[in-house]
Amino acid sequence: MGSVCSHASASLVGGSPAIGQIRRQIEKLAHSRSAVLLLGESGTGKEVVARAIHNGGGQGHFIPIDCGSLVGPLMESELFGHVRGAFTGAVDTKRGLIELADGGTAFFDEIGDLPLEMQVKLLRLLQEREFRAVGSLTTRKVEIRVIAATHRDLAREIEHKNFRQDLFYRLNVVTLRLPPLRERREDIPLLIERFLERLGARHSLTNETMETLMSYDWPGNVRELQNCIERMVAMNSGPLLHIQDMPSALQTHRLAQDAGALSLAAVAVAGPEPLRAPAQSGIIPLTEMEKRAIREALEYTKGDRVMAAYLLGIGRTTLYRKLKEYRLVS
Repeated sequence: MGSVCSHASASLVGGSPAIGQIRRQIEKLAHSRSAVLLLGESGTGKEVVARAIHNGGGQGHFIPIDCGSLVGPLMESELFGHVRGAFTGAVDTKRGLIELADGGTAFFDEIGDLPLEMQVKLLRLLQEREFRAVGSLTTRKVEIRVIAATHRDLAREIEHKNFRQDLFYRLNVVTLRLPPLRERREDIPLLIERFLERLGARHSLTNETMETLMSYDWPGNVRELQNCIERMVAMNSGPLLHIQDMPSALQTHRLAQDAGALSLAAVAVAGPEPLRAPAQSGIIPLTEMEKRAIREALEYTKGDRVMAAYLLGIGRTTLYRKLKEYRLVS
């Protein structure tokens, strides 16, 4: 069974210490039936980890349940099913997601979004290991493993009476925290390679493009990186992926990076008297540095003064004043 666990955890891409630790935890949890709570920002791969834990055990079906979609009058039916005639429109008996997960794993994605009335019913399921379909008079025993995931701070949700404390304790037997992508940047090249393989794309990245992807903070984490690579492949017509193929957020990030030197040169834009270096010293006067920084910013942004001011780290009014003062206005 060890090879099964190793194969399951191999679905996690990366060689960082954080991913290595998660792989080891997956292998320990694979044959346990204890509840697992996965915490992490959106897009960090919580469902990938949940599937790896399930696949390592190799029992039953893996049934994902989107807690955010369990709203409205039919949410109980979605979870527990219903019998014929239970309500208007119930023309047939229907099996719920919990019954489909019997013998396997029920993955409650974004458990923090589960409505309070459904939290009560989930708590009973975890305590009694039984449920009752809507409209039925009999209960049914079920053997499932529960894995829950959320990007929310459940302790705060409990404080605000949005999440039941007793349910939290039932779910929080084992907790795994998934790191955001910005905390494991060394995994980015491996992830990009995997995404390109899945797309069947024989592309490679320019050094400048890879540097940009490595330095970006990825607020959407692995999911955002995947979408970025798919977009770049779709927009590119050659074997090399370039800066201009990236989404606008990445291009703006690159502009800000390139403007770093320009910003340093313009740190004293709003200062008092300009410094004057002694003749023959080889030191460039600060006013000349400012002029040069402004010219380069305008050249880089193709004359876009709003973007130039942003890159220089100054206000538009200050830029307009300096353009006039240095007679850079054409």
